[in-house]
Amino acid sequence: MNPDPVSDVIEFLTKSGWPTPVFWLLLAASAAIALYVYAYVPGQRRFPLVANWLFRLLIGAMWWQQTLWKLPPWYTDHPDRPLDTGLYYWMTVMGKSAAIPLQADFVNHIVLPHFYLFAPAVYALEVLTAVSLMLGLFVRLFGFIGALQILNLWLGLYSAPGEWPWTYFFLLLLQLIFTIHHYGRCLGVDAILAARAAASNRRSWGRALLDLAA
Repeated sequence: MNPDPVSDVIEFLTKSGWPTPVFWLLLAASAAIALYVYAYVPGQRRFPLVANWLFRLLIGAMWWQQTLWKLPPWYTDHPDRPLDTGLYYWMTVMGKSAAIPLQADFVNHIVLPHFYLFAPAVYALEVLTAVSLMLGLFVRLFGFIGALQILNLWLGLYSAPGEWPWTYFFLLLLQLIFTIHHYGRCLGVDAILAARAAASNRRSWGRALLDLAA
């Protein structure tokens, strides 16, 4: 029987292992933050902002799901086969399929020989991007970081068999939209930080950095 979206979501939300309760906690925190902002931050009680929060939450959930096949310490969901599954396998595909020869050389000669030096950074950035989008925290910063990660995938897997480059390009556009349009300020922590900064009515380095990150 072919899988379907409903059964896939149920399986994802009930899968055994520590990532599942952490994901439920992130969902609960996102909903609690959204309710708080809706109730107490002026200007947040509008349907477009609620829709933007939902879009951000869903893409954040996608980022979280994509960390599950590269779990440490082996950065795969098949620890018995760490070199032909998970992150290492897709790095080898990138080394063969990159659109830019310099990127392929970097993967083949720098990343793969030192895989367990680079893998924690890749995993951490994806987890932080997921958490940022789900909670609406520093979304401009991690939206841009996420865009750079997707740019790397778009070019790195451009000629990979079975891959559709437009998939990654659309994700790149989504990340840039989140960055440019302050999606964290739609029922997210960034909305709370921005409201408090506006209430202080002072310009400072901290507020300038907040405008860049949130």
